[in-house]
Formats: sequence, C-alpha cells, structure tokens
Amino acid sequence: MAKNLVIVESPAKAATVQKFLNKDTYEVAASVGHVRDLPKKGMSIDIDHGFAPTYEINADKKKVVSELKKKAKAADHVWLASDPDREGEAIAWHLSQALALKPDQTKRVVFREFTQSAVKSAMDSPRAVDEHLVDAQQARRVLDRLVGYELSPILWKKIQTGLSAGRVQSVAVRLIVEREREIENFEAKSSFKVIGLFDADGARLKAELTKKLATEDEARKVLEALANDSFKVTALDQKPATRNPAPPFTTSTLQQEASRKLSFSVRQTMSVAQKLYEQGFITYMRTDSVNLSATAINAALKVIEKEYGKEYAKQRTYTTKTAGAQEAHEAIRPTDFSRQTISGDRNQERLYELIWKRAIATQMAEAKLEKTIVTVSGTPSGSEFKAQAETIQFDGFLKVYMEGRDEEDETEENLLPALKPSQDLPLLEASAKQTYDRPKPRYSEAMLVRKLEEMGIGRPSTYAPTISTIQDRGYVEKADIEGKERSSIELKLTDGKIDRQEVTETYGADRAKLLPTAVAMLVTDFLVKYFPNIVDFDFTAKAEGEFDEIADGKKAWNAMIAEFYGPFHETVVAAEGVSRQEASQARELGTDPKTGKPVIARLGRFGPMVQLGRAEDEEKPVFAALPAGKQLHTVTMEEAMELLSLPRLVGQTEDGQDIQANFGRFGPYIKVGTTFVSIKPDDPFNITLERARELWTEKQSADAAKNINEFPGGVKVLNGRFGPYVTDGKKNAKIPKGTDPASISEQEAKALLTAAKPARPRRRR
Repeated sequence: MAKNLVIVESPAKAATVQKFLNKDTYEVAASVGHVRDLPKKGMSIDIDHGFAPTYEINADKKKVVSELKKKAKAADHVWLASDPDREGEAIAWHLSQALALKPDQTKRVVFREFTQSAVKSAMDSPRAVDEHLVDAQQARRVLDRLVGYELSPILWKKIQTGLSAGRVQSVAVRLIVEREREIENFEAKSSFKVIGLFDADGARLKAELTKKLATEDEARKVLEALANDSFKVTALDQKPATRNPAPPFTTSTLQQEASRKLSFSVRQTMSVAQKLYEQGFITYMRTDSVNLSATAINAALKVIEKEYGKEYAKQRTYTTKTAGAQEAHEAIRPTDFSRQTISGDRNQERLYELIWKRAIATQMAEAKLEKTIVTVSGTPSGSEFKAQAETIQFDGFLKVYMEGRDEEDETEENLLPALKPSQDLPLLEASAKQTYDRPKPRYSEAMLVRKLEEMGIGRPSTYAPTISTIQDRGYVEKADIEGKERSSIELKLTDGKIDRQEVTETYGADRAKLLPTAVAMLVTDFLVKYFPNIVDFDFTAKAEGEFDEIADGKKAWNAMIAEFYGPFHETVVAAEGVSRQEASQARELGTDPKTGKPVIARLGRFGPMVQLGRAEDEEKPVFAALPAGKQLHTVTMEEAMELLSLPRLVGQTEDGQDIQANFGRFGPYIKVGTTFVSIKPDDPFNITLERARELWTEKQSADAAKNINEFPGGVKVLNGRFGPYVTDGKKNAKIPKGTDPASISEQEAKALLTAAKPARPRRRR
C-alpha cells in the first residue's frame, strides 16, 4: 500500500494524475464529486443556532466513502486534490470530515492543469483546507436551501404543485420573462431607407442616404429629386485604425463563444471542457480570471514566432475587471501551446481548437486597418450619401482568430472600390425600402450568460446549472421561432422612372432562443409582487459580493444569512394569506351567451387553459388547453370560445369511426376511439378529412409494425426505440440478442418478465 493517498474528483483525473506520480509512493483515488450534502428531505438547517447545517453522506457515495476510509487509514498522508474553486474546497473539507482525517495527516493541493510540472509544483506546496472558501460555499448552499425550502411550498399552494424557486434561477427566469413582454409590447415603426448604387469607373459603390424618411410620399419625392442630380465624391476620409485581440477565455466568455461558433449549449460546453481538462489538454475551466502565467505567455510567443514570424508576436497581459475575481487563477488556455490540435471526440477537437486559437491570439500583434468614410453629394438637391469600410493593412492576430458577435452587436460589412476626391459618380439606380424597427432579441443561452455576468449575478460555476435547471423545471423552453409575414413597400429608381412594389417579408424568425412558459410568467409576477428581494437584480448581485467577502475572511457566513433570513421569513408568513386565484392570475374573460356561465383563463394542472363555468357549479366545468403561442394574459374571449368549441368532428374513418380534433398537453391531435394521433403542425380548426385519414392510416401502420405478438392477459412483444422487448404494461423485459422476437412463446415471454427488474417509478416534474 502506498504511503500517500491523493484524492481527486473523478476517475479520469485520477488516471491522469497517477501518470505523474510514483505508484509505489502515491495512490490516486477519486471521490466522484461531492460525498456529503444536505439531506434531500427536510430543511436540515438549525435556524435557532446560527443556521448550522446538518450534512449526511450521499446514499450513492457510501461505498466510495467506505473504500476511501480504508485507504486513508492505511496511508501516512492524505492529499486532498479537488478542483481549485470554492466548490472544490468544500469537497475537500467534506472529505476530511467524512473520512475523519487528522489535521497533521491532511494536505490540500490544487492542480490548475494536469502536466508533469504543474502536478510537481502543487505537491511541493501543500496547504491546509481554506475554511473561508468553505464558509463561502456553505453560505451559498444554506441561503439557497432556505429560499427553496420556504418559498417552494408557497408556490405549490398558490400556483401549481411541483414548482420551485431559487435565488439565481428565479432572476434568470425574470430576465427572460421581461424580455418576452418587451417583445410582445413592442410597436414596430416603419421608415424608408434610401440606398444609392453608383458607377465608380466600372466598379460599383453602394452608399446610404444619411437621413431616413418617415413616409412613402417623402421617399418618392427624394427619389424624384435624385433622378435629376449629378453626384461626386465630396469627402474621402482615410484614417489608420487598430484592432486588438480579445482577452483569453473565462468560463462565461468560453460559453458565449462556443455557442456562437460551435452551436454548443452552455451545458455541453462545460461537459466537453471538463473532459479536456481531465485529460490534461487545458487548464481549469471554471474561472473568472483573464490572467495568463509568465510561463504560458513565453510558450505562446515561441509558437507564434515559429509558426507566423516575429512581427506577429506581441506580449500582452490582461487584468480582470470582475469584482471578486481571483488573479491567482489563470484564464482557460492549452497546457501545451505547441499542440495545435488534438485527436479524439469531434466536439473535444473543435472546442480545443477554439481555446488554442483564442489563447494564442492574445499574444499576437494588433491588426492594422485603414478606415475609409466616403461622402457622396448630389447637386442640385443637396442629398448626401455615406459609405464606410475597413481594409486590413496587416492582419496580426486576425490571421488566427476573430471573435464572434451576438446578433445585437452585428453590423453590416461593406467593401469600397478605389476612389478619388471630387470623382464623378453617375447614379446607376436608387431604391427606397420600407424598414421596421426591431425589438431587442430574445435571449440565447450565450446572451443570457453575458447578461448575468454583466449584472454580477452568479459566478462561473453557476451559469451552466442555472440555465439547465430553468429548462428542466419547465420555466423556459429552448425553441425555434417561426416568422410572421408582413408587407413592405419598395420604390426603385431606374433610368429616371420609379417603380413601386409591395413585397411580403418574413420577420421575427429565430433559432434556439429561450422562451418563457405560462408558468414562468405567473411565478415571476407572483415573486415580483410578494417576494421582490428574491428576484431583485441588485439583491442577487449583492449576495454574490457578500460571498466574496466571506471567502476573503471579511464577513462571518452565518451573520450574512441572519441579515437575510428575518425579513425573508416575515414575507413568507405574510404570503400565506394570498388567495390562489389572485396568485395564479385567474382572469374572467366574459360570459358565455348560451349558458350564462363565466369564461375564465387560468393555469391548470397541465398548463394554461380556458374554463367554462366554476368548480362549485352543479355541472362540471368544461376545459380547453391553450395552444402553443397563446398566453393567459393575452387570450381573448373570442379565442376562448373558439377553443371551448373543441373537440371538432372532422368526419369518419373509412370504417366509420368518428375523428375528433383538439388541442392537448402535447399539442394538436386527432382522436379515433381511444387512440390519439399528433397532427403537428396542422391545426384542429382547419385540418381536412383527407389529411386526418392520412395521419390515422400512418398511425395504424406504425402500430402494426410495433406490435410483433400479443398473448392473453395483456402480455405483448413489441418493437421499441431500442429494439424489441416484452411487456405486460407494468414491467418491460429485454429480448436476448440473437432471439427472433416473433418466435417467442407466451411461456418464454412470461419468464422474461419474471426475471426482469421492476420499472423505476416516474418522477413528476
């Protein structure tokens, strides 16, 4: 048995670290993440005694802890080498408690990268577990438990069972809800943009009129005047400009850039980066520092001089502006700059290449540009057009890398022909096109990370889990948005004549954007009204600052919790008196003229719906689900009555069964007997009998292909997503490879079911 036990977080890290340590002296083992936490049931926080938490060993880690205890007992020293952040520090502390390690036996070491030199350096400078960092993580955990444990039951009672609230997640949802409402309430104003196309000695110059025009009449008058103008270059400003490389990646900028350039989700980026880190390809990927070590800078400069030449190399240092950022940490970078690519998983290759290029670019010379602004004036109307462009004189860092941009930062690029002052520019054509103002874009995952970081909400380790949580819990959906159509006018001046065209354009289409659900809107409104502190942007950012103070030893963690808890608990008690109807924003739309019953829009068990009648009436109320795109706060009486008229009888199948169309939990469908068939993207109000019969026939064919055999008592042999299986409706059993599913007898099917494990109970969201 080795005299030294080194405990890292994952088996992959353990294998990497073991390569750098003598096996006879060091044994490297993995804790597989956290081994202790607050119990899942109960608050487990002693509010009356300094908010002391009660921890327990995670059920799935008892075997791991037992094995680590044996190894620790046999070792002279235990080296706790969990990740170099607060979460990692907390894991080290929990390990020391769970394994009952003695202080003189325990050493804390931090690996920021997995290389021979980094591991040796860390092992040469061990320290004790940093109690302040542990307290900061504990404060976050306790605060989030208090908020979730006291606030979530209020949401269950007042809005819907199974809801949850969280200090950071609720603020993220609020941002998405408020952006959606901005878009809903946005009134697009139109104007006319005039573009001129000029002949520059055989080349073409495209320039824009310096003023936008409010109406079609104004646009027509301007074009009429342009038809009689002569044009020349009246100003030609050429100025040198430079462009500097972006800083090396932090966690948030990596998430944003991987989203823009690789179409990765935030969760995917962190998962791939984790694997690159564990294999020793990159430094630690949870960091808010843009600092690079002197060793890294020198290594990058050597590669640049060798690959691109000395003129491309320029040493740079970057300073982190984020409050609370730790300059002792490094930005995300390759551990070996001479390794431009790696081989393996395609996503790992792509993300590594992105990290390598960004880090190398930081030590390269700035790009030298020439910025040209051309002014073209017309006589006698006095019209003025402008065009501008940048030309690259020396590419510098752009030879390797150009930073991506979010859509709200995008500008149109333009190329200019060679021009001279006072040069005549005959007008080839001009057009005045009606354009519309655009609202701010919906958040993508990358844009939400950027916004949270700008506001000081959350930290590098929280962005990915926060964005995953709000989607997993049904507050936000990542979806593509279908565009809408509108008409726009275009006037075109050619050869002195003006042609008018009305064209139909699609607007508002978008991909992979975060959309709030009806539940998100209700919960956000409820929290803003009754728990303003929880979703207050400044409060959430201030809490992050206080965690930083605790980490620096400037504030006691339980004092910070005490300041928050008193007022918060009073608000929780006061909210008990809020009626469910008020909290869920049930809205009476009007009265049904036929029955005299009220028509109500409200949130039901399965989502937003409209309801005819009240629960206390003799007759049961009639319900209709709101289809996708309809919101509780905007649905009208007319739309509600149309929905309540469903199901619609479309007709009969060829064998005489009724076909009914309706909306349900999972979208529009038709129903034949007890069988439901999705009809997306068709509409229950407009689907034709021919289309309904076609979908019904397809469903029957699919079911026939699925059903291989059926026995008395409900035992079936079916084709599933993962191959053929046996089921009795309660248990499923795999069919052994090489066995023909059609040849299985009833007895064999029952034997397979008897031997199969019971199905896991489904979790309710």
